[in-house]
Amino acid sequence: MVNGLMDSAHMAIWSIAALTMAGVLFRPFKLPEATWAVAGALLLLAFHLLPLPQGLAAVGKGADVYLFLIGMMLLSEAARREGLFDWIAVLAVNHARGSQSRLFLLVYGVGIVVTTFLSNDATAVVLTPAVLAAARKANAKPLPYLFICAFIANAASFVLPISNPANLVLYGDHMPPLSAWFASFALPCAVSITVTYGVLRFSQRASLNQPCLANAEQTILSAGGWTAFVGIVCTALGLLLVSWFDKPLGLPTCVMGMLTATVVLIRDRANPWPMLKGMSWSVLPLVAGLFVVVEALQRTGLTDALVHALNADIKGSLLGTAAAASAVLAVGSNVINNLPAGLITSTMILQASPPQVVIDALLIGVDLGPNLSITGSLATILWLTALRRDGENVSFWRFFKVGCLVMPPALVLSVGSRLLLA
Repeated sequence: MVNGLMDSAHMAIWSIAALTMAGVLFRPFKLPEATWAVAGALLLLAFHLLPLPQGLAAVGKGADVYLFLIGMMLLSEAARREGLFDWIAVLAVNHARGSQSRLFLLVYGVGIVVTTFLSNDATAVVLTPAVLAAARKANAKPLPYLFICAFIANAASFVLPISNPANLVLYGDHMPPLSAWFASFALPCAVSITVTYGVLRFSQRASLNQPCLANAEQTILSAGGWTAFVGIVCTALGLLLVSWFDKPLGLPTCVMGMLTATVVLIRDRANPWPMLKGMSWSVLPLVAGLFVVVEALQRTGLTDALVHALNADIKGSLLGTAAAASAVLAVGSNVINNLPAGLITSTMILQASPPQVVIDALLIGVDLGPNLSITGSLATILWLTALRRDGENVSFWRFFKVGCLVMPPALVLSVGSRLLLA
């Protein structure tokens, strides 16, 4: 009788989780992704499939992510308000000298730098508006350049531990030192960035053959714009310092965003409400809802089953298991989002204690896998939110068509290069 009740409860959890993720992926009735994530979490709590204390604890697991996102959104809104994005856009257009191919390469290079030192979420939040402004200034089709922001945000997301919050979630309190990190990921990340560029550039070649505007009138950046720029640079340096001491990144990022926004608003003697109103607050309940759903799934014995399967496969073939686990996690990240996937994987790693090559392959999977679909990572959802706000939109299927070209070769070759080092 007890087993029957447990089976029924587990079935209900899996059903609600499936409906939740389908809603997040396909957005029925064009409702925001956060609506479906929150609805799924509330259903789990309402039907007592997840006790309220555990649900609240699951929401609390995302505290560092919430603070990190708030800080990045404040920096982005301050930069937008003071014209920093338009100023950067004109610089990019003028340096491209009428060549869309040169502009494409320039934007890609900037995307690598922003992702490396500010995280992939910053690339989505901070860089995307600047790239859209640059494309419009150049009288070029914006989509090829906007795709850069989405794909490089994941392709370069394991250059440093801070390059992706999912890295911090997956490793938890067991982050390797930077020397070990570079030994494991320097080559795979170089492969990832290079292959992603080549395939993405090839896929967008038809849109980049035409010349673009060679000279745009450069405006003078205001004092507020310089304040926002300095705030972003100081945030990047601060994150490096905090990462060096292996401390959470959320609070420092939030503090830097609040300081930058406050200075800008005080200088302008402006009302903070328009800035706060412009922020994409819906991403916070989206993350919270996903963490609750994943917590419920773990109650069904999901992690124990994964640990058992992983240990059994490692006994058969270590490198084969590393490759297969990375591929499974890459695909799975597109189903439940890579932050919750990283959380499940972190628990699995703690229980299974697999060899380092398996852990590294799993990290590559959780970072690169989301380049397959538009809801695979929080960064890509933030990217899509930024586009919608500025009157652009990319459907799930349009992104998926490009993702099917870009993600698989980058994943296979990056994981393959890591296995060669084993």
